[in-house]
Amino acid sequence: MSLNVCTFSGRLGRDAEQKYLPTGTAVLEFSIAVDTGFGDKRRSFWLKCDMFGDRGPKLAQYLTKGQQVAVSGEFDPRQYKDREGAAAISLELRINSVELLGSKSDAQPAQQEATPNPAPKPPAPKFDDDDDIPF
Repeated sequence: MSLNVCTFSGRLGRDAEQKYLPTGTAVLEFSIAVDTGFGDKRRSFWLKCDMFGDRGPKLAQYLTKGQQVAVSGEFDPRQYKDREGAAAISLELRINSVELLGSKSDAQPAQQEATPNPAPKPPAPKFDDDDDIPF
């Protein structure tokens, strides 16, 4: 038996994008910058994240550029050919859970510019797949 569950934390590079498969399944896509190393050896890599199902549309408004998150799910590095035809690897994670990190102001949903003085929003909840477990 093998287990593939990884957890990362980082900041979104841009707002999350909601898409739908031809079957009608919702897919929320976003990428996070994950730091590794210390001092002058510190570097970052990009992790492409996909969240399938009904949770994505509910969470999308909170996943905006710069938002710090912790994500957990199935890690799946994929090989592909870049524009020049060279082999490359895309680091991908199929999300099981997302936790919004940072201050309360970081976890506010994206707001429309035309909305004057919106009421304060409660902190964003942690979304998890535990509801689907039959025990």
